[in-house]
Amino acid sequence: MTPWTAGQPRGGRPRRPHREAEPDEHRFDHLRGTAGEEQVDLEKPERRFMRRRSWRLLVELSVGVRLKLLVTALCVTVAQAAQAATPLIIAWAIDWGLPRATDGYASGMWLPGLTYVLCALAAGVLTWVYTRTTAEVSQQMLFTLRRRVFRKTQRLSLEFHEDYTSGRVISRQTSDLESLRELLDQGVNSLVSGLMFMSFTAASIVILDWRSGLLLAAAAVPIAMVVRWYQRRSEVAYRRTRISSARMIVHFMETMTGIRAVQAFRREHSRSARYRRLTEDYRRDTVASVSLFGVLQPALMAIGNVTMVAVLVWGGFRVLDGALEVGVLVALVLATRRVFQPVEMMAMFYNAFQSATAALEKVSGLLEEEPTVTEPAEPTPLPEGSGRVDLEGVTFRYTPESPEVLHRTDLHIPAGQTVAVVGRTGAGKSTLVKLLARFYDVTEGAVRLDGVDLRELAQTDRNRHIAMVTQEAFMFSGTIAENIALGRPEASAEEIAAAARAVGADRFVEALPEGYDTDVNKRGGRLSAGQRQLVSFARAFLADPTVLILDEATSSLDLPSEQLVQHGLHRLLGRRTALIIAHRLSTVAVADRVLVVDDGRIIEDGPPEELAVGDGYYARLHRAWEETMRS
Repeated sequence: MTPWTAGQPRGGRPRRPHREAEPDEHRFDHLRGTAGEEQVDLEKPERRFMRRRSWRLLVELSVGVRLKLLVTALCVTVAQAAQAATPLIIAWAIDWGLPRATDGYASGMWLPGLTYVLCALAAGVLTWVYTRTTAEVSQQMLFTLRRRVFRKTQRLSLEFHEDYTSGRVISRQTSDLESLRELLDQGVNSLVSGLMFMSFTAASIVILDWRSGLLLAAAAVPIAMVVRWYQRRSEVAYRRTRISSARMIVHFMETMTGIRAVQAFRREHSRSARYRRLTEDYRRDTVASVSLFGVLQPALMAIGNVTMVAVLVWGGFRVLDGALEVGVLVALVLATRRVFQPVEMMAMFYNAFQSATAALEKVSGLLEEEPTVTEPAEPTPLPEGSGRVDLEGVTFRYTPESPEVLHRTDLHIPAGQTVAVVGRTGAGKSTLVKLLARFYDVTEGAVRLDGVDLRELAQTDRNRHIAMVTQEAFMFSGTIAENIALGRPEASAEEIAAAARAVGADRFVEALPEGYDTDVNKRGGRLSAGQRQLVSFARAFLADPTVLILDEATSSLDLPSEQLVQHGLHRLLGRRTALIIAHRLSTVAVADRVLVVDDGRIIEDGPPEELAVGDGYYARLHRAWEETMRS
């Protein structure tokens, strides 16, 4: 038999296929996904790439709501134009209406007043329309984005989830999407409507008196400088805030998930101390970002007030000289005051914009990730299968640069054979079954099921023919019946009960107060380890695979629980092809064949009763086990 190596330390992350990119984009692939998590002070090309990627995501999310976006834009334009027209109406009322009213013409009073009322009504109604429409659009976009993030994280390969912690995924779904919600619900409206209002009001000032418009243009220079100063620094500040927030969530998630280990080893103080440091980092980064706004807001207010004083003084002298009408001066002062009103509001929501931009970079980076295990373009169907497994010239390494952890090997497992894989921890047992379950693709060679390369097999066929029971026996929140039905969601209640009877789980299930409708609580906390394992066996039995993989499924059980599970294991195996990774030889006893793996090589292969005789690795392991049982 050709030797093979496995279980060596990973030399790096598994291979990732490169997506098609623009010529200048591939240089920044390291910014995607996890690598981009720690990037704070980015170079300009890198920032442009991430910003372009984020805006591209927003454009994709707008599909299906673009008509509503157009309606919103029209409503915003008309509403802000109506509001900006009020200074013009006031000037018209003072300089044209009052003289006519003095001369006895009533139209001088009611015509400007009616026009003012109509503009106010139009602005109010249209503001209500675009506010409601924007809410509908933003929620639809967020609904689509949440689904995409959830589907993407489920579709990504095992390699991604080994590197990308669950806390960071939760951060993408919670705090990052919440930042986007605040921006889409209110920020966009405020920014766009503010810009439109400022533009129309500035235009009205130019219409009233172009010389005063020059003062406004002069004020735009320091405003642009202050805003640019704020923009450059706030981008970095808010990116730091998103990173510190994600780190805090990750630590909290890990602590709560491993609370039993934390309390068992009395690590509450150290975990709390680290959480305090992380929250302090988040507090400091948040204060730094808010402090920037504390400079921006007073600067904008000062520029606005100085400009309004300049317009009033210069306009007052011109009124005294007769070069400017009183009504126009009143309208100019009012318009100048109003043109700077949205600046403060826009600056406030620019905070939300910066925070949402940083969050969008993280979410878009996650969505850019691609699974390393991909579906074939034209899958080979396998409606029925006997369960024959073949490894043909298989080699495997995690990355092109890492050492080869599985050397060229050929292995044949006939249909219906139960094979136990034993060896010390880290010998490479799990590598073999992960390739068979296609958590990873081989580097060279092929893993075949009934003669079909797993890479050519459709995912639905692979999932139907190959099932895996792990050591954790993970239970989802819900009833026992729902957890068993995970193997085949469309199964009837009778089929679920039959699967439980087949592995012996019905005894404890029917003894529960609510039977199969008993809620297992969080992660199956209501069930013992043995009971959870029996439920996972029933789940696999219901799925009815042709190939079954048991990854140390009994290693964490006590002896009474193991004896209970062993009966279920016999029923579960049946005539299926099975690979059992085991540390306990009581589990090996059910096997037809044993593979002994040591230091990445299959050093022994044969029936357990034959390998138990002699001085080989399995024989020594067997004698040690017998001595333990006698003691």
